[in-house]
Amino acid sequence: MSENGEEKLLAVARHIAKTLGHNNTMSDDIFQILSNFDGRFSRENLSEKGADADSRACAALDHSLKSLDHRISHHVSSDRPIWANAAHAAAFLDAVDELVAVVAEWNHLASDKAVAACLVRAEDMLQHAMFRLEEEFRTLMERGGESFGLTRSYRNGESTENMPFESEEEDEEEDEVRNGGDEEQIPVALPVTDFDIVIDALPAGTINDLHEIAKRMVAGGFGKECSHVYSSCRREFLEESVSRLGLQKLSIEDVHKMTWQELEDEIEKWIKASNVALKILFPSERRLCDRVFFGFASAADFSFMEVCRGSAIQLLNFADAVAIGSRSPERLFRILDVFETLRDLIPEFEALFSDQFSVSLRNEVITIWKRLGESIRGIFMELENLIRRDPAKTAVPGGGLHPITRYVMNYLRAACRSRQSLEQVFEDYGLKEYPKLDDRVHSSSSLSVQMDWIMELLESNLEAKSKIYKDPALSYVFLMNNGRYIVQKAKDSELGTLLGDDWIRKHAAKVRQFHVHYQRSSWSRVLGSLKLDSTVSLPPNALAKSMKEKLKWFNTVFDDICKEQSSWFVFDEQLREEIRISLEKILLPAYGNFVARFENVPEIGKHADKYIKYGTEDIQAKLNELFQGSSGNRK
Repeated sequence: MSENGEEKLLAVARHIAKTLGHNNTMSDDIFQILSNFDGRFSRENLSEKGADADSRACAALDHSLKSLDHRISHHVSSDRPIWANAAHAAAFLDAVDELVAVVAEWNHLASDKAVAACLVRAEDMLQHAMFRLEEEFRTLMERGGESFGLTRSYRNGESTENMPFESEEEDEEEDEVRNGGDEEQIPVALPVTDFDIVIDALPAGTINDLHEIAKRMVAGGFGKECSHVYSSCRREFLEESVSRLGLQKLSIEDVHKMTWQELEDEIEKWIKASNVALKILFPSERRLCDRVFFGFASAADFSFMEVCRGSAIQLLNFADAVAIGSRSPERLFRILDVFETLRDLIPEFEALFSDQFSVSLRNEVITIWKRLGESIRGIFMELENLIRRDPAKTAVPGGGLHPITRYVMNYLRAACRSRQSLEQVFEDYGLKEYPKLDDRVHSSSSLSVQMDWIMELLESNLEAKSKIYKDPALSYVFLMNNGRYIVQKAKDSELGTLLGDDWIRKHAAKVRQFHVHYQRSSWSRVLGSLKLDSTVSLPPNALAKSMKEKLKWFNTVFDDICKEQSSWFVFDEQLREEIRISLEKILLPAYGNFVARFENVPEIGKHADKYIKYGTEDIQAKLNELFQGSSGNRK
C-alpha cells in the first residue's frame, strides 16, 4: 500500500474510534480491538499523538485537489469549446471523474475540520466543472441540431429527408386562395400513413458525447440541471416541428371565436399533427432521451416529460376546446373525428408517458376523451330539441317531403357510419328516461334506444305537421311520403341495423295504412256515385234519370279530384305506381260495371255515348297524371 493509502487507512480507523467512543473506556476498548486486528492500528498510531498522520492524510488530499484543480481549471477557463478536440474532452472527463471519486472517497470524513475544508474546495471545483459541462452540453446539442438538420428522419434505417413536414402543392394553393396570398404560408404536413419513422436530429457521435457528459453531471449531483438544458433545447425543436405541421398555438377562447369553416380546417390539421406527434415525433424524442441518459432512467423520464409536455398539452388543449364548445348538431362529425383520433392515440400516450412524472398528463388525456364523449351525447340532445322545436306552421306544398325528415334521416345515416364510436359513447353514458318506448329499452344497446327515441320524436313532429292540411287525404299523402322516405333511408344501412328488422316492418306497415286511409278519405265519394244497389227497383224512367245523375256526379267529382291531386306530389316513383295501381283496381271494375249497366238502360239506349265522358283508358290516363306535383315540391 502506498504512503498516501497508509495515511488514509489510519485516518479512517482513527475517525471510527473517535466516532464510536462515547467515553475514554469505550475508546480504549475500540483501540484494543483494532490493534488486535492489525498491528498498524496500535494505540500509539491511533492516539492523539498520531495527529501528525491526520495532517499527512490531509496533505495528501490537498495535493490531489491541487493537481485536479490545475487540470480542470485549464479546461474550464478555455475560450474554445472543449469538445472541439476529442483529446481535450477525454482529459477533461478523466479529471472530472477523479474529482467526483475524491469527493465520494473523503466525504465520510467531513466531520474532520481539515478534511471538511478540503472538501469545500473540492465542491467548489466540482461546481465550476459542472457549469462548464453544462455549457458544453448545450453547445453540442445546438450545433449538432444545426449540422444535422431539423427534419432528418429514417424509415427502416434509410434516410427520408423532411418526410413528415413537406407540403403538397395543392394544399399550398388552396391555402393561398383561402388566405388571399398575403401572408407567408405555414406548410401543412402530408397525410402520413406509414408511421415506421424515427427522427434523429443529432448525429450518433454527438449523442455519445452528450451521454458521457450527462453521466458525469448525474454523478456530480447535477442531473436535474443537465435535464433542464437538454429539455430546453429539444423542446424548441419539437415545438418548431409541430408548428411545421400547421398547428397553431390557440387558447380555448381563440378556438371558440372561430367560424365553423375555420374550426373544421383547424381540426383537420390537428388530426394530422396529433398522429405525427404521437407516432413519430414523441417516440423519436423518447429514443433520443433514452440514449443520452442511458443508465439513468429517472433523468431520462424527467427530460422526456419536460421536452414533450408543452406540445402534448397544446394538442390536448385544442381537443378540450372542441369538447366544451358549441354542441350544435352539424358539429357532430368533426367532433367524432377528434374523439376517434384521441381514442386511437391513447395507447401511444400511455406507452410514451408511462413514468411517474407524467401521471397528470395521462389522466388529462382520459379526462378530455371522456369530455368529447359527453359533447357527442350533448349534440344528440340538441338534435332532439331541434326536432321538438321545429314548428308545425307552414304545410309543405303537395304533401311532399318535409325538410326536417330529410335532415334527420340523412344526419342519422351519416352518424351511424361511426357506429362503433357512438356505441362506445352511449354505453359509457348509460340510458336515460325514454317515454313511450317499448321493452327495447331493456333489450337493446344504448345507441339503438337513442336512435329509436329520435325516430319517435320525428314521427310525432310529422304527425303534428300533417294536421296543418285541411284535406285529410292530403295529410295522408304527406305521412305516406315522409314515412316511405324514413323506411327507405333506414333500410340497408347501419341505422336500419340499429333500429332492427321489426322496426322496419312496423313502419312499412304504417305507410301501407296511410295509403288505405288516403284511398278511403279521397275516393269513397267517387266509388259511392258508382253504386247501383239503390237503382234496382226504380221504374225505367226514374232509373235512367238516376243513372244519368250518378254519371254526371262521377264526372264532376273525378275531374275535381284528378285536377287537385295532379298537383300533389309523391316523391317515390314506386310508391306513386303502387297508389295508381291500387286506384285502378278499385275504380276501373266499379266504373266498368256502371257504364255497362248504363248502356243497357232502354231509356238511354243508343244515346249513351252522349253522357259517357270517359272510357276505361281515359280513366287510366287521368290516374297516371296524379301526384306529379309542381317543380317547387319535387326538390
